[in-house]
Amino acid sequence: MAEVGRPSPGRRSPGQLFLLFSMGSDRYALDVHEVVEVLPLRRFKQIPAAPGWVAGLFVFRGTPVPVIDLTAQALGRPAQVRTSTRLVVVHYQPRADQPARLLGLILEQASDTLRSPIEAFVDSGVSLPDARYLGPVLKSAQGLVQWVRVADLLDESVRELLYAAPEANQ
Repeated sequence: MAEVGRPSPGRRSPGQLFLLFSMGSDRYALDVHEVVEVLPLRRFKQIPAAPGWVAGLFVFRGTPVPVIDLTAQALGRPAQVRTSTRLVVVHYQPRADQPARLLGLILEQASDTLRSPIEAFVDSGVSLPDARYLGPVLKSAQGLVQWVRVADLLDESVRELLYAAPEANQ
């Protein structure tokens, strides 16, 4: 079974570390290898004509970074503004032949971790074309946890809007 929380000093747990968060009453997980930094929520510059779940832009270490509200994308309502709602900056790389870009995610209750062997996650048996980012599930003491695949968060049209192709040098 998966271990939630922080391991006690001197104790090592086998398995991969995940950042846990919520959407509605369900729990989800991000592979911490994709996480750059977890920040407090802040204001964003709006992006006109973007889908409603695109929260905007902010500058992270000198680089403009697009931000999406994952709860708004998945459930059609914005994330609740609470102290546990965080801005999580991740490496977004939809294809191996493309460079990784930064993407900000607004995530509710993003304040805990889980360590579990990757093999403990099993196929959910559900395939949603508009939610390809929903990966396998893990049974934990708190219920099912679903792995969110960062590489599949944006479809091509939104990716083109948020990440303009660099102009060819002439």
